[in-house]
Amino acid sequence: MSDTHPDPEQDPEHGPDIDRLLEIATSFMASKVLLLAARLGLFTELAEGPLSGAELRARLRLHPRSSRDYFDTLVALGVLERTDGRYANAPAAARYLVRGEPAYLGGLLEMSDARMYDLWGRLDAGLRTGDPQNGITAGEEGIYAGLYDDSDRLDAFQQAMTGLSLRSAHALAEAFDWAPHRTVADIGCADGTVLTYLLQRHPHLRGTGFDLAAVGPGFQHRLETSGLTNRLSFRAGDFFAEPLPGADVLVLGHILSNWALPRAKTLLRKAYEALPEGGVLIIYETLIDDERRENVAGLLMSLTMLLETPGGFEYTGADCRGWLAEAGFRASQVRHLAGPESMVIASK
Repeated sequence: MSDTHPDPEQDPEHGPDIDRLLEIATSFMASKVLLLAARLGLFTELAEGPLSGAELRARLRLHPRSSRDYFDTLVALGVLERTDGRYANAPAAARYLVRGEPAYLGGLLEMSDARMYDLWGRLDAGLRTGDPQNGITAGEEGIYAGLYDDSDRLDAFQQAMTGLSLRSAHALAEAFDWAPHRTVADIGCADGTVLTYLLQRHPHLRGTGFDLAAVGPGFQHRLETSGLTNRLSFRAGDFFAEPLPGADVLVLGHILSNWALPRAKTLLRKAYEALPEGGVLIIYETLIDDERRENVAGLLMSLTMLLETPGGFEYTGADCRGWLAEAGFRASQVRHLAGPESMVIASK
């Protein structure tokens, strides 16, 4: 009797399937190579010009055994270039991975290497227990307690959030009609990256950043370098304990997904109360597609919320629109922003 299941290695039609499975299975290796390079400051070392392998190895204090393989892996991944034995940043790395540059998103990579990489190694425990795997024991009240009490960790977190929001900040400035509005408040503003881009792009706007007091120094630093001191301000507060600031437009970026659904709905009700008639709420996240089949980044982010928070999760645009209707908003729509990010726009 003939075998009805031929060896896939002998069947060319199955080659792409095997390649895809292996790519998924081993992608953590390439991820670690890039994340470590960001944490080592490799791209920053190359910012002033190309270096030989020996020079770069010495700058990073690496052993000679496999440093060449490491650098050439970064070449093969497309983030470094090599000419006549000298390494240089590829254009994307030069723009986004050099510390101190305005578009730097390496803070997100650095946090991923220092924190998220090991945290994801405990996914099995998270899935079995439903509990966060980062040591939080105080429930939702304790999500930010340790983080905001440690200035170094807070600074790293703010840099990571800047990297996460960078593309959406640029897209938000163009994808929404800001002309009819005069004021905007970013709820959970971190260091003010989003507001800075919005106000620089739209000179008629005035903005307020609202976040816990510990965030204030980071916000102030960005404010002082932005040239927006007469149009942008910071207000310290707890958005669960206090009313939200009033503005024509309220922005919730990567906020609702941090909390279990009852608290997320509380924020939506408070946003409705803070807005004037005709006001607008903009929510942006790594939204999961409504069919939950395509946005891998959104689904992976939801698993990250499992590992990091007691009740947070990512959600679909349809989910969000239903919650907004419950809160009293009369109309809402979903629009793509950039990459895996989308926004929900709701009107009061």
